[in-house]
Amino acid sequence: MFGYTMTEIGSIVVMQGFAGLSLFSVLLLMALGLAIIFGQMGVINMAHGEFMTVGAYTTVFMSKVAVQYGWVGSYFMFAIITAFILAFFLGYLVEYLMIRHLYKRPLDTLLATWGLSLVMQQIFRSTFGAKEVSADLPEWLLGSFKPTPDIDIPINGVLVMGLSLIVTVSVYLYLYRSRGGLRIRATMQNRIMAGAVGINTKKVDRFTFALGCGIAGVAGAAFTTIASTGPTTGSLYIVDSFMVVVFGGAASLFGTIASAFGIAQAQSILQFFMTSSMGKVSTLMVIVVILMMRPEGLFASKVRK
Repeated sequence: MFGYTMTEIGSIVVMQGFAGLSLFSVLLLMALGLAIIFGQMGVINMAHGEFMTVGAYTTVFMSKVAVQYGWVGSYFMFAIITAFILAFFLGYLVEYLMIRHLYKRPLDTLLATWGLSLVMQQIFRSTFGAKEVSADLPEWLLGSFKPTPDIDIPINGVLVMGLSLIVTVSVYLYLYRSRGGLRIRATMQNRIMAGAVGINTKKVDRFTFALGCGIAGVAGAAFTTIASTGPTTGSLYIVDSFMVVVFGGAASLFGTIASAFGIAQAQSILQFFMTSSMGKVSTLMVIVVILMMRPEGLFASKVRK
C-alpha cells in the first residue's frame, strides 16, 4: 500500500499519530479557551489567535532573558505562568473596554474582534519584527526517545500533551466543581435568573472572557516548543479552533476534547499520505457532512429553554 510494507505503515501511523497528538494538544488548549468564550458567552472572538501569539512572544522574550542571565534550564515553567497572566489581564482589559458594549450583537462582535486581531498583528510586527522567531528551549526539552528502533517520540511533544492534560483537568474542576464555575454555568443558562439570585453577571462575563484568553496564552507558550512564532501565527489556528468548538458542541467540554483529537489525528495521518491541503480538505468535508446531520455538534449540551 503506497509502496510501504505493513511494518513501515504501522510505524508511520504511530509516529504521525503522535505528531497528531502534539497538534491535538495545541488545538485543545486553543479550543478550550474559545469554548469558554464562545460556548459559555456566545462571543465570536476573532482575535483569540492573537492571545495565543501573546503567550508565544512572552515565552520567546523570557527565553532570550534566560539565555542572557544563564537560567535557560528553569525559565520555561515560569514562562507558561507569565503567558497565562499577561493574556488573562489583556483579555480582561479588552472585555472591559470593548466586548461588554457588544453583547447580543454577534456580527458587531465578530467585526470588532477581527479589527482587534489586525491591530494586534501590527503591534507584534512593529515590536518583534516580521520574521518568525523561536524560543531557546532548555536541554531537558530537546531530543527524543525510541520505544522501538523505528519510532522516535520527541520529548517536547510529551510536555505539550502533559500541559494540555493539566489545563483540561483544571478547567473541568473549575467549571463543574467550584462556586466560580457554577456562577459561569448559571449565567450561561439563564442570565436574568442568575442576576436575580445575586450573581454579578458583568463580573462573571469579564472573568470568563479573561480566563479564555489566558488559556490561549498557555497554548502560545506550548506552541513555542514545536514551531517558530510570527505576527500572524495565531490567525493560522483560529479557523481550526472554531471548527473544533462547533464540531464538538459549543458548550461541551467533552465534545471539545473529542473533536480536537479527531481533527488533529485525521489531519496528521492524511497529510502524510496526501498533500497538506488535501488532508485538510478531506477532514473538512467529513466535518461538513456530519454537521449537516448534527448541526448542534457531536456532544451538544442540553439546556432548558
